[in-house]
Order: sequence, then C-alpha cells, then structure tokens
Amino acid sequence: MKNKKKAVKGVTPLRFPASVLAPVGVFLRARLATLRKRKQDIEKEDPFKNTDRIIDNASPDTEAAEQFGHARTSAIRQTLNRSIIQTKKALTMIKIGKYGICEDCGQMIDTDRLIIYPETTLCAKDAAKREGK
Repeated sequence: MKNKKKAVKGVTPLRFPASVLAPVGVFLRARLATLRKRKQDIEKEDPFKNTDRIIDNASPDTEAAEQFGHARTSAIRQTLNRSIIQTKKALTMIKIGKYGICEDCGQMIDTDRLIIYPETTLCAKDAAKREGK
C-alpha cells in the first residue's frame, strides 16, 4: 500500500511553470518516438520471428545462436517497453500539471534527478524503496 502524505490545507503544492515544461514535453515526445522506433527495429532482429527454415532440424550451433538472439531481443524489448511506459507516464504528468511531483509521497522531485532522468515520476527515496535498496 502506498503512503500518501496528506496535503496541508491552504498550501498550494509547487508546480513547474508551463514555459519550463514545454521543452521537457518536446524532449519526452521525441524520446518516445525514438523508443518506439527502436522497439520496431529490435523486433525485426528476433531470430524466432525471422526464421526462413521450413523444417526444424537446424544444427546445434545454429539453434543456440537463435536461442541467444531471441533471449537478447526479448530482454531489450522488455527494457524498451518499460521505458515507453515510463515516458508516457511522465507526459501524462505534464498534461495534468503534476510533472516533477513524486507519485508515491507527493513531494517535489529534485531538479537534478529530473535533468538526468526526465521521465521519472518518483523521488530518489521512493525509487530506492521500490528497488529494495
């Protein structure tokens, strides 16, 4: 269960101005397009999707190479999927006016963290908690 801190009555949470968020949104949309393109490219590299063999009697070394290639592309695809989801979440946060606010604790995310990882939706403390550190 998430620990949400209650907002203090009469205190407006800090927000980044739209003029600051506009370039961030442009950057994140470009990053999303790049991630989607990379995902399409990596799917084309998957040997399981691109096999021209009619019968399944490949030599052991060919079979091993295909297995390794499939495992590699699957791992990359999974990482890309997570990045796409995270980028979409950040774009949604910009749209609803909550970009830069931790989705777990409600506190402002450190600007240094946002500069390095602009698609983050968690402060460093809550991100570490989720990773189990």
